[in-house]
Amino acid sequence: MPELPEVEALAAFLRETAADLTVARVEPVAVNALKTFDPPFSTLVGAALVTVQRHGKFLDLVFAAADGERLDLITHLARAGWLQWKAKQPRTPARPGRGPLALRVVFTDGSGFDLTEAGTQKRLAVYLVRDPAQVDGISRLGVDPLSPEFTRDVLAALLAESGRAQIKGVITDQSKIAGVGNAYSDEALWVARLSPFRPAAALTATEVDQLHAAVTGVLRDAADAARGLAAADLKAEKKLGLKVHGQTGLPCPRCADTIREVSFSDRSLQYCPTCQTDGRPLADRRLSKLLK
Repeated sequence: MPELPEVEALAAFLRETAADLTVARVEPVAVNALKTFDPPFSTLVGAALVTVQRHGKFLDLVFAAADGERLDLITHLARAGWLQWKAKQPRTPARPGRGPLALRVVFTDGSGFDLTEAGTQKRLAVYLVRDPAQVDGISRLGVDPLSPEFTRDVLAALLAESGRAQIKGVITDQSKIAGVGNAYSDEALWVARLSPFRPAAALTATEVDQLHAAVTGVLRDAADAARGLAAADLKAEKKLGLKVHGQTGLPCPRCADTIREVSFSDRSLQYCPTCQTDGRPLADRRLSKLLK
């Protein structure tokens, strides 16, 4: 799943590559991905790309129509979505089918991008609005962890008000902290030496310090590594930087214990028993508890 660092890098790539380009064609292919109808996507034709922003995991392409109206083409890439940039888009119109293509944008110079989604769980979402706040997911976002507003005290308050909710769930709750997903939460908890299932309000002051430093550090390091990369290279860079997420069965890079996994119905998390759970493995079942 693309998370904050990858979406930030996509925004930077598009600002550098496509700024001021004018839209020649917009081809909605997967109707289920389109979450708005007014204004129609055809109003993007003739609009120029002004800038590209990020709101949590949402990518926001800001256009100026010929009459000066602002239009925001916003996408949430979900678990298996991606933006594929092409220096030369096909001249023939895209046709609906069973392939991964959801939306195609072609600029007047022939370049453009495709929004695609692999797999059968189609969750990619595309919106065309006049104000980002019109997208419910954006209006509900919590604090951005790379912003100055994400202080240690803000995190402490979020954890305290979450009671017995597990830390993993709290830091991936987009209404609390915007942009952290499954992979980088695993990484941050490993850096902070915390079990993903610790009750949020039970953390000591020192542990809150460690978690705040871990979340901001992991995200900044990943964003720095992704900066300047082309869209096609971002997925590989993310995988290269992961220490525990997706590393089940491999040795922990810090203590050499075996990385373990807890599987759920549609996702999994990874952790190091020695570093995070006092050497005790977590039960691999939904609503896992520490084995006794």
